Amino acid sequence: MRRRAATGRPPKLDDAQVETVRAALERGAQAHGFEADLWTLERVGDVVERVTGVVLSRASVWRLLTGRLGWSLQRPERRAVERDESEIARWIAHEWPRIKKGP
Repeated sequence: MRRRAATGRPPKLDDAQVETVRAALERGAQAHGFEADLWTLERVGDVVERVTGVVLSRASVWRLLTGRLGWSLQRPERRAVERDESEIARWIAHEWPRIKKGP
């Protein structure tokens, strides 16, 4: 039995272009002029278009990131600016055991 050729539309980006996109994305969002260093599908799509000249839909950008690049969804933790790690550690070490024991 012979193996049949893959059916369906060929990918818009070849392997060399995908590696170019990977390198561009690894530099970070701020390196591409974005205010925050967070990637969104729209931002990745803009970078893909700038680097390769190929316009991708949001769904195609998602498939590029998860399928061809092997990346996964990451959400930043929301933390208060006023958060004091040393005070939290002190509370856990001293106050929490006292509260847990009860009266």
